[in-house]
Amino acid sequence: MTKLRDVFIALIAALALTQQTSAQERTSSPFKYTINKKTESKKGIVVSAHPLASQAGVLVLQKGGNAVDAAIATQLALAVVYPGAGNLGGGGFMVAHLANKKNIALDYREKAPSAASRNMYIDSNGNVQTKLSLDGHLAAGVPGTVAGLFASMKYARLPFKALIEPAIMLAEKGFVITESQAKSFNGAKEDFIKFNTSQPVFVKDRLWKTGDTLIQTDLANTLKRIRDLGQKGFYEGETAKLIVSEMQKGGGIISYEDLKNYEAKERTAIVFPYKNTTVVTMPLPSSGGILIQQMLGMVEHRNLGSMRFHTTASVQLMTEVERRAFADRAEFLGDEDFVKVPVKTLVSKAYLNNRMKNYVPSKAGKSDSIKAGTIPKESLQTTHLSVIDGYGNAVSVTTTLNDSYGSKTVVSGAGFLLNDEMDDFSMKPGVPNMYGAVGNEANAIAPGKRMLSSMTPTIVLKNNQPFIVTGTPGGTTIPTSVFQTIVNIVDFGLSSEDAVNKPKFHHQWLPDELNVEKGFPADVANELEAMGYKLKWVNQIGRTEVIKVLSTSTKPKFEGIADNRGDDAAEGW
Repeated sequence: MTKLRDVFIALIAALALTQQTSAQERTSSPFKYTINKKTESKKGIVVSAHPLASQAGVLVLQKGGNAVDAAIATQLALAVVYPGAGNLGGGGFMVAHLANKKNIALDYREKAPSAASRNMYIDSNGNVQTKLSLDGHLAAGVPGTVAGLFASMKYARLPFKALIEPAIMLAEKGFVITESQAKSFNGAKEDFIKFNTSQPVFVKDRLWKTGDTLIQTDLANTLKRIRDLGQKGFYEGETAKLIVSEMQKGGGIISYEDLKNYEAKERTAIVFPYKNTTVVTMPLPSSGGILIQQMLGMVEHRNLGSMRFHTTASVQLMTEVERRAFADRAEFLGDEDFVKVPVKTLVSKAYLNNRMKNYVPSKAGKSDSIKAGTIPKESLQTTHLSVIDGYGNAVSVTTTLNDSYGSKTVVSGAGFLLNDEMDDFSMKPGVPNMYGAVGNEANAIAPGKRMLSSMTPTIVLKNNQPFIVTGTPGGTTIPTSVFQTIVNIVDFGLSSEDAVNKPKFHHQWLPDELNVEKGFPADVANELEAMGYKLKWVNQIGRTEVIKVLSTSTKPKFEGIADNRGDDAAEGW
């Protein structure tokens, strides 16, 4: 263990760490690193939103850790080097397929505080006060990330102290920021000043610039308390007191008991066949797993492959499938610990066939007439990481603060940002949240309830072995991006790079518009508009991370692809 710690310290102290990639040998440290978009490996790969986080995960693999160890270390490092979404003050989901063939679905989604109430964001005139659910102290749900990390430890191999060490050193010694991070910090400066009771480390007297060093002493101390005291080092004691004090100063409602009583929950993964593969994904309170099962189920027998990638026919069919799935999301989905959700019906072949009866090729559907199905009674900012190891374990993790930098509120003295996940509840039936998603009573606020999520960490198996590990940030675009990624590889036969980086599209029922990413084929866009679709051009949809297994023989081979849309990086060894 001393040698392992020495390696971590060497990394963070900027002593050269040399890694061999498939194409080149390069030197990397927190003060000089490169962003690697593609790598091939025979022993393991980590793909995440930041190169230093991916490297932290690979270091753990190199020292005998498995994919779960690497996922934990990567999440902790992301809390330091990617504060816009990496977090201690948010929550997430982990989906894993272990070497023993066991599928894992771990839920550490945030919860509504015990003092939360159904109409807490509705004023006396019945109007929703969306600013309160988005910015500042009242927007925060009870964080779940740290509990999730410790719940993951039962599947890990190395001590937690070894896994948290890279994050501590990155916070304490610092790292240089990228151009995109400098722009992001500068863009959020006014919000940081407005929604904090003391000036956070992300605010400087001057503007941030590429190559500046970010040191986070308060965050390092918080990480040390977690290292030394375990889960109680966050949910009890000094850190918990700092969170409650911050709540009291800013009008928030998270209590000490809320923190002490928080628990991550292991759930039963959604597992279903698609073509010659098996999809393993996240159940409720993630809406994404159900949605991709619905979407793939609606296209499974329509021979998408013959329609080809990015043709008017394939995009139109997939758009109508997305529309119908999101209509059902708005009507039926919520936290199953609190409400009854007709999951079996929603994903049944009979129901999905019936949902497509009013589908007309070459004609745009209308969301005011295509609503949720009939159910009989029955018995921007988020971040994703994908990991695989040489033992046969694959892990897909998506975590979030919700909006970029969450509630924009940093816990004074603790150095981490709090989420604004309360906005993911349905504030009022029919009123959209920040992503335009509408909901019903199934997703209404209740004390201790987990808000509905779009996060969709997913693993695709072939012959009961990992084939694709994927996921993405992007709010409501997450399920449609994961859907398209699977279809791009399985049906259209695209390369992993094209499946990740080619322009995506998105429809979510309401608003009734088809979002298309820049670079989308203009001729297809024109034909869709002629059919009656209202197109909205957007700069970016998601940041998908993919690991594809190229060979599962006695000499396994993996390929990792990091999305070109950000600083995402793929690292292997």
